[in-house]
Amino acid sequence: MKSLIMGFVVLGLSACSAVTIQPHAIAKITSKATYEDSRPFYLWGLVGEERVDVKEICTDTQAAQMQSQQTFSDGALGLITLGIYSPHTIKVWCEEQNTQEAL
Repeated sequence: MKSLIMGFVVLGLSACSAVTIQPHAIAKITSKATYEDSRPFYLWGLVGEERVDVKEICTDTQAAQMQSQQTFSDGALGLITLGIYSPHTIKVWCEEQNTQEAL
C-alpha cells in the first residue's frame, strides 16, 4: 500500500507540463506575464475547453507569447482529487511589455 501511494506521489510531482505558442520565432520570454489566470479542467485535463481572447488582453498590440502550464500547485490539486479536478495556468505576454523591457 505504501509503495502504491509513493508511486502516485512521484507520478504527480513529475507531471508538470507547459505548452508555449509564439506567433513569431523569438527567444522564450521568461519575464512576468501581462495576463495570468487559472482555468478549470477535469478528468486529468481531458474535459474542459477554455478560450482566452488575446485581442482583449493585448488591446493595442499583438500577443508575443501564450502559454498553458500545469504548475506544481495545479498538479498537486490534481493529485489530491485523483485527477477529477486538474486546473491549468494560462499566461499571455503582449509585445508592448517586451519593448519596454528592452529600453
